[in-house]
Amino acid sequence: MQKIKAVPLGLASVLGAGMLAITAPTALAAPCASISTSDANGTSAHVEGAPLGRMPETAHGPVGLEPPHALFSPRAASPAKFVEWLTGPNSNNQTPTRFGMSGTDLGIIWDNGKTDDEQQVLIAYGDTFGDCSLPGNEWRFNALMRSADTDLSDGMAVPDPLTEEDDDYLFGGSPVTIDRPDFSKQIIDKLGLAPTEFTVIPTAGIAVGTTQYINFMSVKEWGPPGQWTTNFSAIAVSDDNGENWDVDFDTIRADETGNLDDYDYVAGNNNFQMAAYVKRDGYVYTFGTPSGRQGAARVARVNETDILDLAEYEYWNGSGWTQGDPSAAVNVIPARVSEMSVQWNEFLGKYIALYTNSLGSVVLRLADQPQGPWSDAEPIMTATAFPGGLYAPYIHPWSEGSDLYFTVSRWSHYNVMLMRTTLDHTPPTPGVGSGSMGGGGS
Repeated sequence: MQKIKAVPLGLASVLGAGMLAITAPTALAAPCASISTSDANGTSAHVEGAPLGRMPETAHGPVGLEPPHALFSPRAASPAKFVEWLTGPNSNNQTPTRFGMSGTDLGIIWDNGKTDDEQQVLIAYGDTFGDCSLPGNEWRFNALMRSADTDLSDGMAVPDPLTEEDDDYLFGGSPVTIDRPDFSKQIIDKLGLAPTEFTVIPTAGIAVGTTQYINFMSVKEWGPPGQWTTNFSAIAVSDDNGENWDVDFDTIRADETGNLDDYDYVAGNNNFQMAAYVKRDGYVYTFGTPSGRQGAARVARVNETDILDLAEYEYWNGSGWTQGDPSAAVNVIPARVSEMSVQWNEFLGKYIALYTNSLGSVVLRLADQPQGPWSDAEPIMTATAFPGGLYAPYIHPWSEGSDLYFTVSRWSHYNVMLMRTTLDHTPPTPGVGSGSMGGGGS
């Protein structure tokens, strides 16, 4: 697909500092998947079928301000700049007509491990909506897209989807069926293990060799904004570039609220219901957080070849690695950590973590090791500059040099943006209190 350079609808302007001035959501910019709207009096109206628990607390009403000293402390990165809408009616990828995707979130992105013409990034999405005029809004638990675009400065182009009738269909823009070649199919279904299960949402993705792995959570119940409970987390596997996925039942981590008949709760597994993956030196590191957006982050590691064997996981206990005991894991990033991503960054020679904090801002931390110590949190997208509810920033693995590209979801549009921040080669030192947020706060 040839890239289309156009000003996305619904955006007033891009300010010189890189912050977005956004008009009030319109019917076009806020499809049926857009969770809630407010009338002139500020009264919130819930759209039927939309999970309120998924909504960030800061999506409506006043939000907290970043500490004043954040503007003057040493910075590891510049404020993020908008690149494009990756999904939705405003996207250059025209996802409503090409993929049946009018609203979606997350945008978890990873390299597929292949080479040459087969190298792509895979992008996993959460609850996805299609035609809003149809009963059920063509809702799917999840969906996936693919892209080989290496020039991210003007956006990330996604090729047309292909069906099994095409020789290269495993590298088309999204898994589809012959009957519906313009409709991204659901990739992971319910397992039927829990008496109550609302949806199945990816939380992390990674390739080991050319095999793809998605960590996902089974949502038991949505609560107030930013809160939900899970039945379990588990890993799904694909050997055909994300076209088809099988769940490995031995990777199920039952939550203490899950009430699963055939799987016992193991203490500590409640802290690994959501995940972030990063590979380094033969290990896959898994950063775990509890369900919802209130918890801290912990970290485990496993040899790449043992990613499906929970008994082989080692958990950072504060001074060393403890095998097979998730309850030994200690906090490496304090609460509140929400839907994070972690990558090793060659430009800085450090690990980078992105997540949204308790103020609804996207923050960045740095560390020399996955277990830390991590630098203080530095805001690169504030909730005041980007109103409407930010969440789920995921680092693009093909970011190079000082440019760090990442996806982030915006609740008011219920779609995914591509953003860019510029890294500083002399960032704050981890653990010495020099980060913009000060004092190790979230």
